Order: sequence, then C-alpha cells, then structure tokens
Amino acid sequence: MNIVSKSKKRVVLPSRPNPPTVDQILEDINRAAPNDPVFSILEQTGQDSSRPSSDSDVELKFQQCREFLELNEQLQEARERLLRQRDELRAAGEQLKADVAEVKGRTL
Repeated sequence: MNIVSKSKKRVVLPSRPNPPTVDQILEDINRAAPNDPVFSILEQTGQDSSRPSSDSDVELKFQQCREFLELNEQLQEARERLLRQRDELRAAGEQLKADVAEVKGRTL
C-alpha cells in the first residue's frame, strides 16, 4: 500500500498597502459629496457630527475613549507577551532539532 502525502501549497498573498496618512483621510473626506453613504448613514443613526452634543453624549464619548485606550494598552501588552512566547518557541524548536539530530547521530 502506497501512502503518498499531499503537501498543501501555501498561497502567497500580496502585502498589505500602507494605511492612509491623516492628510489623505482629510482630503478624502473633503472630496466626498454631501450625499455620500457615510454621511447619510450618520444622519440616519443620529451620529451626525454637525449637531451639538449634550453633556451626557460628551461623557459617553469620554468613557468610550478611556475604554478604547485601556483596551489598546492591553492589546500592546498581549502583543509583547506573544512576541516573547514566539521567540521562546523558536528557541525550543531549534533546541529540539539539535536534540533530534544528536539522537539520530547516536543510533547510526
């Protein structure tokens, strides 16, 4: 019985484009027509930035910003932790390869 392993070919995806700069975002917003779907959705959901905010809205947005900043900090800490763990796993993998080569060398 022939056992043939089919290796999956990895699809190489194109690299991600760089995010737009603040100037590019502002230019895009200024070029948008007043009937742009983004603006009409904001009006429909009551999130139109041209209307004045009440104190409760300001407080809500402030709390949302604080939550965002806290979550962002947690994400940065998790990223650093994952990078350390990745490095540890790579080192363990290299050590495992060396150990396997050593064992193979002893049996031959």
